[in-house]
Amino acid sequence: MNILVTGGAGFIGGNFLHIMTKKHPEDRYVCIDALTYAGNMETLEPILNLPNFRFVHADIRDREAVEKLFKEEHFDVVINFAAESHVDRSIVNPQIFLETNIIGTSVLMDACRKYGIKRYHQVSTDEVYGDLPLDRPDLMFTETTPLHTSSPYSSSKASADLLVLAYHRTYGLPVTISRCSNNYGPYQFPEKLIPLMIQKASHGEKLPVYGDGKNVRDWLHVADHCEAIDLIVRKGRDGEVYNVGGHNERSNLQVVETILRALGKGDELIDHVKDRLGHDRRYAIDPKKIETELGWKPQYNFDTGIAQTIQWNLDNQKWLKNVESGEYMKWMERYKK
Repeated sequence: MNILVTGGAGFIGGNFLHIMTKKHPEDRYVCIDALTYAGNMETLEPILNLPNFRFVHADIRDREAVEKLFKEEHFDVVINFAAESHVDRSIVNPQIFLETNIIGTSVLMDACRKYGIKRYHQVSTDEVYGDLPLDRPDLMFTETTPLHTSSPYSSSKASADLLVLAYHRTYGLPVTISRCSNNYGPYQFPEKLIPLMIQKASHGEKLPVYGDGKNVRDWLHVADHCEAIDLIVRKGRDGEVYNVGGHNERSNLQVVETILRALGKGDELIDHVKDRLGHDRRYAIDPKKIETELGWKPQYNFDTGIAQTIQWNLDNQKWLKNVESGEYMKWMERYKK
């Protein structure tokens, strides 16, 4: 198959390409990425010269560039990872989230309709469901949970999901959607909770924790997420939504304390700061549908996954420092020509 992966220089898309170019060497993977602040060509450096991989610098909002690429490549499958995804940034500047996450999605699907594809897959998030109360551990998000968003980011992702399903119903476009819980693992941009806390703790700096730190998330290792997407793309039913969760609920405070213990640091580094606006209290995904229909099971529990992730961050300080300093942007300039 010839597979288009959008946003492949980002965290989840980059890990997907690392795993799948090796798992399916018979398939061709074309990556399109706008190389915004969260896109990092250093993430893709290990696979740039593989015979079944091509990188294209372009924005999914650019209809002309997208159609040109579809005409050249005759894609069988499109997997849309490309998204603005940081909640805090969406609160400060919602517009770019609407443009990339909604308009960009529509541009891709229009090209899919025009040039024909076997499957369009939308990578979404559990945040489209809103949140759950902390005192009801029995409640979990299912694929039929009503959408109830809390931030401009989650609203843009929910809008994109509805648009994808509308293209399926109206035009018969073969689509699937996955909604995942919080990802963690290698190559995660260090503004996110886990890599940020690992970096600060390893340097003995204060760890900023929003509010009381009791906000609960279900943590999913990025490799497990990638395997789930691969299964959905190849075996999922058209028009269906699949929740992907890790069975690893932890409060933000528990995550931070785990990192501190692993690095031999004390709780005195924890610094409770003003809470985020509209901060959801608890997310919990029920992945029963993908487990029963497609046979997917996560391979990582949180203890093994976080240990591996901490070690990766410690072993890849050059990658992290290049991100923190902005040096990685200079490295990418050659791909923006």
